[in-house]
Amino acid sequence: MTPSFLKDSSKNATAKRDILSLCITHSNYSIADFSKALGISVPTITKLIGELIEDNFLQDEGKVGTSGGRRPSVYGLNPEAGYFIGVDVARHHFHIAICNFKGEIIKFIQDKEFVLEANEKSIRTICKMVKDEVTGCGISWIKVLGVGVSLSGRVNPEKGYSLTYFVSDDLPLKSIFQKEFNVPVNIENDSRAMTYGEYMHLGKKADENMIFINISWGLGMGVITNGRLYYGKSGYSGEIGHFPALDNGIICRCGKVGCLETGASGSALHRMVIEKLEKGVSSSLSPIYKEKGDVELGDILQAIEDGDVMAIDCIGKIGDTLGRGISGVLNIFNPGLVVIGGRLIVGKDYLLLPIKTAVNRLSLPKVSVDTTIVLSELDRKAASVGDCLLSRNKVLGLEV
Repeated sequence: MTPSFLKDSSKNATAKRDILSLCITHSNYSIADFSKALGISVPTITKLIGELIEDNFLQDEGKVGTSGGRRPSVYGLNPEAGYFIGVDVARHHFHIAICNFKGEIIKFIQDKEFVLEANEKSIRTICKMVKDEVTGCGISWIKVLGVGVSLSGRVNPEKGYSLTYFVSDDLPLKSIFQKEFNVPVNIENDSRAMTYGEYMHLGKKADENMIFINISWGLGMGVITNGRLYYGKSGYSGEIGHFPALDNGIICRCGKVGCLETGASGSALHRMVIEKLEKGVSSSLSPIYKEKGDVELGDILQAIEDGDVMAIDCIGKIGDTLGRGISGVLNIFNPGLVVIGGRLIVGKDYLLLPIKTAVNRLSLPKVSVDTTIVLSELDRKAASVGDCLLSRNKVLGLEV
């Protein structure tokens, strides 16, 4: 059950949420620190902290050393106050992350096979699967405070709609999930969830102006500006994959021609490899293609890891094209950090080096000189971790 102060707009309720927010950002604080940061008297802060401890949201983490005088107690989030669940739905599977109230990931469940369809029955099925997995980990569902769900394509978190999994005008996707889970649910675009998960994971290594590129079957992007996710007017920001950057005559899945995704994505990599196999180019993938008439993206990525020359050549071309797109992003946003995530990062330097070469060649030097480009540290966990933390923010009424 959601505590009353999380729904209340009173001054004390707002102050409690601000206290929790400070603990999320700074791990722990003393009463004097809370008082100074929030501009609230020490007696009032002491009372609010006492109530938060009584409700199990905060805990006394002991004394800290000072340069002199009595050592003050510091207070931080109680990890056992409840749990948040992150569900990252991909094309043919989904991942689940479970985090405690402190934001620590205590369980990651990868690659549960399922194909989500745009109907209530399919959504009810995946909800049951998620609940079974969580309770199977020994966590009672009554301890779950919120769920975050990320999906590919255009997602509007505020209104709860997904244009990819659209059920009806009268029934936002979020409402169906919320009914089945019976807790507050936040839905999000997968690239933005990955962006937030990586941003929070990096901590001091992050930059408050950061770009995250999600290169999987498709191509997406998340943007952090001044430490917050950027959504745009309608909540559909980040569609870098559909930027009309290429003159290749290839029709994108969106119906347009020449989208960046047609030259820089897992689907583009798959197309390139198939074209080469059809021409008889030698590859470790040739036997699979001869037998099945096709190869899976997973087969291609494994071939890259195994050193297959043809597959490596193809992912290098993907990296060069993506680097061209990122060059434009740098010239527009001037971020301090670009993180490359998604399934194709198994290519590591075979992907990253062509990206950096293209950026160095095509972006404005004074813009790119202060930008660091790295691969994701969270890898396949990124979206579900972001889902957990975004859900926690929504439940606590905190700005993202």
